[in-house]
Amino acid sequence: MNTERSGRRNCKNEPNKFRYVCGQYIVKSQTKNVSEKVKSAYLLYFGRAINQDKPWIPQFFCVSCYATLISWLNGNKTSMPFAVPALWREPSNHYNDCYFCMTDIRGFSKKIKHNIQEEMPPPLPPTKNEIKISQASDLSNVEYNDDSNKDRDFLPSTSSLGRQHLINQSEFNDLIRDLDLSIRQAELLGSRLKEWKLLAPNTKVSVQRKRNKEMASFYSNFENICYCNDIETLMSELNIPYVTQEWRLFIDGSKTSLKAVLLHNGNKYASVPIAYSTVFNRRKNGGETYENIKSILDLIKFKDFRWKVCADLKVVAILLGLQGGFTKYCCFLCLWDSRATAKHYTTKVWPERSEFVCGKANVKHAPLVDPKNIILPPLHIKLGLMKNFVKAMNKEGDGFLYLKTIFSKLSDAKLKEGIFVGPQIRTLMKDPNFDKKLTDKELDAWLSLKTVVKEFLGNHRAENAEQLVNNMLRAYEKLGCRMSLKIHFLHSHFSFFPSNLGAVSDEQGERFHQDIKKLEERFQGRWDTNMLGDYCWRLKREDTSKHKRQS
Repeated sequence: MNTERSGRRNCKNEPNKFRYVCGQYIVKSQTKNVSEKVKSAYLLYFGRAINQDKPWIPQFFCVSCYATLISWLNGNKTSMPFAVPALWREPSNHYNDCYFCMTDIRGFSKKIKHNIQEEMPPPLPPTKNEIKISQASDLSNVEYNDDSNKDRDFLPSTSSLGRQHLINQSEFNDLIRDLDLSIRQAELLGSRLKEWKLLAPNTKVSVQRKRNKEMASFYSNFENICYCNDIETLMSELNIPYVTQEWRLFIDGSKTSLKAVLLHNGNKYASVPIAYSTVFNRRKNGGETYENIKSILDLIKFKDFRWKVCADLKVVAILLGLQGGFTKYCCFLCLWDSRATAKHYTTKVWPERSEFVCGKANVKHAPLVDPKNIILPPLHIKLGLMKNFVKAMNKEGDGFLYLKTIFSKLSDAKLKEGIFVGPQIRTLMKDPNFDKKLTDKELDAWLSLKTVVKEFLGNHRAENAEQLVNNMLRAYEKLGCRMSLKIHFLHSHFSFFPSNLGAVSDEQGERFHQDIKKLEERFQGRWDTNMLGDYCWRLKREDTSKHKRQS
């Protein structure tokens, strides 16, 4: 009796106190070791091999079952009291799923027997030829599982109600896209599904290894810039309708790269990357330099498409050849004097910038795009309004101290400069306690800011949006907010904003940074055509069926 293996399970009763065949309690004097002869008898009688290779399976026969099987094997017309033996499976717990713990053997003796009457007739004794064949076969090669006598090629009928659904190739590919799995994770999931027979016969797992090759062919490398060499064909391959006027170009940089992405006006379709560069010097504006952006625009043939451009004001200044920083003439629409603070809230009309001449009015390079094709960034303007509001608050007041409480993870430097992100601003706008902490001037400016964000800088534009903006600017002036370039656009160039800012917002491009961040970490510096091909592969859909929960 293997007490060492059974003891590991901590069962109330040891498995070897029960019979292997019938599962009833067995005393030590009635145990019988399993021989090769009784293995043959068991296989011929019940049609399955003996499986005792697990520690939670009884290892002995009782004398009665052993003698009956041997007698039947010798040709006598004896039979077991049942046609199906005990089938042992591993218990999941000792409370309600363990036969050895739930069976009470107290007071059980060899004189007490329970005979199970089976309606199935016992099989006929084997012939001498069958005995010889059974003894000659190698029982060690028999597959010990409950499905050994089933047809492995059987597929359920497609007409049956509640049939098992087998995943085809297109469904499997879209499942990988929805789960955002890497190539290695996709192969692992596919192998598991195939092992559990949940994949259709023609579904291949190995296609995940080269899933990005087809899309990668639409990209080329020039020096350290990866760019799209055929935008229209790429859109067609992604099943995305492409009309040049319905798309805008988003250009922005991060700590690791400079990206150019096509965004759909209305944000109905996914963002499509068309250029990716890692050529930059972190000490000089990162990758956002005039030379880098000019190289990207030349490679993607920007002059042929002439998309409208949406970017933050730093990139806009580079595109129009202006000097960086808060210079004297930093507006690309007029000659607004950023140094003349006394005229900022009083003078609304400034001389129009009619030309871009190098060396004049802070122009450093020739413009790369037409100023009329620039879309002012609503998200960055909202961030700028929040920044100017916080900088004008009383740093010893209850309102600013409340900001320190709810944004405790932000550094004091960021709080004083009013550097917040979109989710933090949305959280603050929904907090009614913040309004109670503000002074009258702060509350007036804060309520007007929330109104402008809701009625102008989002998907909805109120009919009196210009009046709402003017009310906010007056409240900002009373609070003592210094006019920045973003506030200047609202003050002097309100008509330059499009009718629906939500449809052409730069927020969609900022989300692209988050989407591709995983791929940048996954490819570990191999930021080439394969990475962009893998990103585009995720945008494609092959299965048209609808699900309750969409991706």
